[in-house]
Amino acid sequence: MYLTKEIKEGIFEKHGKGKNDTGSSEGQIALFTHRINHLTGHLKQNRKDFNTERSLVRMVGKRRSLLDYLKKTDIARYRAIIKELGIRK
Repeated sequence: MYLTKEIKEGIFEKHGKGKNDTGSSEGQIALFTHRINHLTGHLKQNRKDFNTERSLVRMVGKRRSLLDYLKKTDIARYRAIIKELGIRK
């Protein structure tokens, strides 16, 4: 399994306020980015897996809306998370 409890806690600890802070926008964006990167690698090997492709597009949309919310509320946090995760835009 690619996403264990320890990996999730590490993501939230690094990008959130703590390992139990699963609701912060930065933590959720970082988790979506981790999952998106994993699914992108999967789709490079399995080009005809259309269900996974649909899930990937939905995840990218969710991450985009979280990023838009963060940009609207706090531009400094938005710029920091974009730079830290290496997300374009």
